Amino acid sequence: MTRLLPVLFLLTAGLARADEGMWTFNNFPSDLVKSRYGFAPSKEWLEKVRLASARIAGGCSASFVSPNGLVMTNHHCVRECVQQLSTPKNDFIEKGFSAATAQQERQCPAMEVNRLVDISDVTEQVTKATQGKEGAAFRDAQRAELARLEKGCATAPDIRCDVVSLYRGGLYNLYKYQRFQDVRLVFAPEEAIAFFGGDPDNFEFPRYDYDVAFVRVYQDGKPAKVDHWLRWSARGAQPGELTFVSGQPGGTSRLLTGAQLLYQRDYAVPERLFALAQLRGMLDEFQQRGPELTRVSNNLKFGVENAYKALVGRREALVDRDFFAKKLAEEQKLRDWVKADPERQKRYGAAWDNIARATDTLREMRIRLRLLEQGAGMGSDLFGYARMLTRSAEELPKPNELRLEEFAEARKPELEQMLFSPAPVYPQLEQALLTFYLTKLREQLGPDDPVVKKVLGKQSPEALARKLVSGSKLASEQVRRQLYQGGPEALRASKDPMLELVRSFDAEARAIRERYEQEVESVLEKNGELIARARFEAYGTSTYPDATFTLRLSFGQVKGYPEDGKQVEPFTFISGLYERATGEPPFRLPPSWLKARPRLELQTPFNFVSTNDIIGGNSGSPIFNKDAEIVGVVFDGNIQSLGGDYGFDETVNRAVSVHGEGIIEGLRKVYDARRLLEELGQQGKEEK
Repeated sequence: MTRLLPVLFLLTAGLARADEGMWTFNNFPSDLVKSRYGFAPSKEWLEKVRLASARIAGGCSASFVSPNGLVMTNHHCVRECVQQLSTPKNDFIEKGFSAATAQQERQCPAMEVNRLVDISDVTEQVTKATQGKEGAAFRDAQRAELARLEKGCATAPDIRCDVVSLYRGGLYNLYKYQRFQDVRLVFAPEEAIAFFGGDPDNFEFPRYDYDVAFVRVYQDGKPAKVDHWLRWSARGAQPGELTFVSGQPGGTSRLLTGAQLLYQRDYAVPERLFALAQLRGMLDEFQQRGPELTRVSNNLKFGVENAYKALVGRREALVDRDFFAKKLAEEQKLRDWVKADPERQKRYGAAWDNIARATDTLREMRIRLRLLEQGAGMGSDLFGYARMLTRSAEELPKPNELRLEEFAEARKPELEQMLFSPAPVYPQLEQALLTFYLTKLREQLGPDDPVVKKVLGKQSPEALARKLVSGSKLASEQVRRQLYQGGPEALRASKDPMLELVRSFDAEARAIRERYEQEVESVLEKNGELIARARFEAYGTSTYPDATFTLRLSFGQVKGYPEDGKQVEPFTFISGLYERATGEPPFRLPPSWLKARPRLELQTPFNFVSTNDIIGGNSGSPIFNKDAEIVGVVFDGNIQSLGGDYGFDETVNRAVSVHGEGIIEGLRKVYDARRLLEELGQQGKEEK
């Protein structure tokens, strides 16, 4: 825990310090960068970088690295695709994948890549639509306006539009994306090198991971042509060099109120940790049953372990008394400023108490909300398909502005891609997940709860899960498509047991969601807007908004950090990879790297750290220099960065990246990836 404590400190008067900040592209502090590093990103530079950046739907970042739609990201960001393309006889997770020709590139069953092409301010439209409204009226008015704006923007299936709330509702921007749903795998190394060191090394440094992968986006069956992409640096990251990270940080909580932080500390984070620990235990037991069950569940286990370790860091931040006292003092300073003026008090004064009451309501409903709505099914694909189908029958016939947001017209391409994915469904894993979910449903709601009685009857969770999986036909893409295209009548007539399960408590699930949206979400959003306006009035927009899994740009430099009285150097080298290898998982090298050792330049930089401010969701982000040349790809943060959800300390917070030289050395001498090297402009480069 002591390694995390220096991370957490107060943002003085709401202003960012040091290299802190996940900045939006339309409010990037170029003058600040110039004052610190002598370089001011121009409007043209920012536009080029924005158009060369990409988002992988589902939680990762990426970048275009050639004019022919080639996209670079992390191995762990394409891991689900790699597993879905694998078979028991041809496991690409274990063996890796490299397409020597265009014909060998394999389409990912359910991957979508987005490129942000336009940002417009729609704050006035959204706030006007909700002005003077509370509770359900606020929620309905906001939902209708967002749906209207997104539908008007999404003029074609390959256009995606999202209204993004920034500064906790202080601003609303409409983000317009180019959508690519034909995404094909080009290169992915073996997991043994992509995640070398496994969970013990996760969020640590020094690191020795080759966590990089390449996919290609297609349009009309051909590689997409793009006008903006990032070229490769001839020398890679250098000590002290100014670096930029363009990516999609998933979410931060640096602007939460004290009441919201208390809820996170006392309920949300510890309960999530407990649930993940139990799920990890179930998966450990499941994998003991055989190698094939290990193969089909490894991707899920990877995600569980990663989330668990990240949440441990968040918890340690929240239970640090000094940090919490500083966050409360920061809030009190703004509240005192509001109270000092009667007009400000009238406008903003009640917002914090309203949010506190809403979090009290959330605390009371949280378990039911989690089990029936937000976490229902515990990751079961069959349950997810059944809920999408069931709700599509109810939502799609409604006017667009009255639908649940995930069924809005602008979201249909995403919905249909998920629903019609040819990705395999693994029956034994499905049965294990559903057994786990049904057990938790009965355990946490109690056997006498009406929903539990309705769902389980006199059956055990194991027996019901077995019946559901064996009897459902929803693993078939064709069956799902027929039901969806058949509309409400076909769906309501279906006797598929998974559909019947979802229907059996969908009314209760919708009811708890309705209550949450009306009594919690709408209150948090409305009053968050008020606090944001107070903050703007006090401090201006000289700081950055919390992360929202939308495109941001951070700046920093390649730099080591102090730890336990020693200085951690910013680079690791390929030589250290072989020194760290033990021959046993998770420190076992794949045969390709053992065979290539005599050919490799062992002093090639492999991984490095920088002061760039990142968070989960930045995985796969390009890290580049002032010339917009790639020097690496971000894949992690150090252990000290885990408190970065709530604060940033430039002295020890570090982004961890694969070095550009290390990437090229591996492509050239381990994988002989000539086509890929040529496309990156590296095939003709002289070797050291």
